[in-house]
Amino acid sequence: MPVSIEDLRGKVDQYRKNGLNTQQIADELSLSQTTIDWLSSSGAATEERPSDIRVGWRSIAVKAGRIEAASYIFVDIIDEEIGDEVDAIVGISLNGIAFAQAIAGQMDLDLAISRSISEDEGGHLSEVFAGVSGKSVVVVDDVISSGTTMRKTIRNLRSAGADVKLCLVLANKSNNNEIEGTPLRGLVRVVTV
Repeated sequence: MPVSIEDLRGKVDQYRKNGLNTQQIADELSLSQTTIDWLSSSGAATEERPSDIRVGWRSIAVKAGRIEAASYIFVDIIDEEIGDEVDAIVGISLNGIAFAQAIAGQMDLDLAISRSISEDEGGHLSEVFAGVSGKSVVVVDDVISSGTTMRKTIRNLRSAGADVKLCLVLANKSNNNEIEGTPLRGLVRVVTV
């Protein structure tokens, strides 16, 4: 895991050369898109550094059983927050998919996948997985920073006819308990003080 600014800049440059966009790099490094933009800028040394915290959750991600175990906590939170008022779990690609699949499996619910297709557009709901029209859904991702991806996803889901009941993340790097009028819960909250 890169720990210095120079290491992070090197990783960002490497990912850009491999064809990843800002959103995808932010997903890979568990940083906000704002931080990725700052790390990419040529004047980054003179620009004000954004406030961000990198969350390394690879210890969970490398074993399916660990993702499954963490997902039991998500299921308990869903039960606490909305009970059985849910029809589908929506995983945000890339990092929310594994958790969404584990949760949907434990709850015997439909699985839908949303992927960000660019920094400016809302996203795309995969037609390979379940549709969301007329369904109550829970949205799952790994980390929320600025909330840009989650906001775009919620708007896209609502446009597709879904009733977004709850948003879940492994780590909430914001001070928010709701987003777009929807409750937001994280397994942990990680904020600067």
